Amino acid sequence: MKYSYVSHLYCPKCSSTFDTKNQHQLCTCGSPLLVAYDMEGIAEHLEPGHLKERKADLWRYHELLPVEDESNVVSLGEGMTPLVHLPRLGVDMSLENLYIKDEGLVPTGSFKARGAAVGVSKAKELGVTAFAMPTNGNAGAAWALYAARAGIRSTIVMPRDAPRITRNEVAISGADLYLVNGLISDAGKIIGSAVKDQGLYDVSTLKEPYRIEGKKTMGLEIAEQFDFNLPDVILYPTGGGVGLIGIHKALKELKALGWTEGDLPRLVAVQASGCAPIVKAWEAGARESEFWHDSKTKAFGINVPKALGDFLVLDALYETDGCAIAIDDDEMLEAQKQVASLEGNFVCPEGAAAFAAARRLKEADWIREDETVVVLNTGAGIKYPDTVDIESEMLEKGDTLPK
Repeated sequence: MKYSYVSHLYCPKCSSTFDTKNQHQLCTCGSPLLVAYDMEGIAEHLEPGHLKERKADLWRYHELLPVEDESNVVSLGEGMTPLVHLPRLGVDMSLENLYIKDEGLVPTGSFKARGAAVGVSKAKELGVTAFAMPTNGNAGAAWALYAARAGIRSTIVMPRDAPRITRNEVAISGADLYLVNGLISDAGKIIGSAVKDQGLYDVSTLKEPYRIEGKKTMGLEIAEQFDFNLPDVILYPTGGGVGLIGIHKALKELKALGWTEGDLPRLVAVQASGCAPIVKAWEAGARESEFWHDSKTKAFGINVPKALGDFLVLDALYETDGCAIAIDDDEMLEAQKQVASLEGNFVCPEGAAAFAAARRLKEADWIREDETVVVLNTGAGIKYPDTVDIESEMLEKGDTLPK
């Protein structure tokens, strides 16, 4: 039995195909490349029950991942994050079956560890010795730390306003860290020049094919945790959109294997009102988004003015009868407080935006009370200390607590 049943790379726009033995970036037409697998081979040798005998990490799905030699796996124990029912918040939102998929508990504190684990592992397998990427914070932290474990040199450029914690993660990994006085799009331009001038492997969002394969394991896990009876709705905070694209890809692959039945969950792309290019495109019925000028939001991870894979995000929404919705920062931060006070989950602002979106969609009857709803919290709230502003009463020694 093979460790991986990876078959080839393909272009979703022009249908060109490429091998998986050599380094590839974008298709010659400029589109991101996606990974295809020998689904018949997997179906012949793998059944859902086999998964129960495996380690509780994302590599339990190795047949559906692109790393062909297990010795190239670079892991910090990522994957199999909790899927937890939220009864008190559910009552408050009139949703009987509300769940959180909590990605704040993976190594590096965000879902970005999934993409880094698979992307760095495949880079190692392909002989990459140095790579570069722009980041809003968490992705750079994850890729820098996984690169350190793999012995690969990394160069990371992030906006100067990126959260200090993620900057520290990159710096302590030994990566070459640079800050830019601008947005992630400005960081991307600097990385593009470095890739050309220095011959670095470009691991920017969707400019290599394998990050998405790590992210898709969120979808595989959600399906397995529900015994392959899929939920009705999945809400995902969307910047570059790789996670949503990956979840959609995972669910379609499970459908192809015959492991799930019925309709796929309706996917919801959640953005901040200060940076909502996907929402604007979805509302117009467009296939691609326009660059969002002067973007600004406290949810730094979804401050992406123009996603390279926007057409794949929009396709996922259209194909699942999903939608896109924008949330104001104030509404987002209020949701962050509600989730913590009612359920004890300190979610990141991006995850809070997704909870606010679930509330709004329930109020609009787009989500029904009896539907099963999964909200992705993409990172630990403690990585964003500046989103919480508290004032506590100071006591002197010997004081008693007020009644």
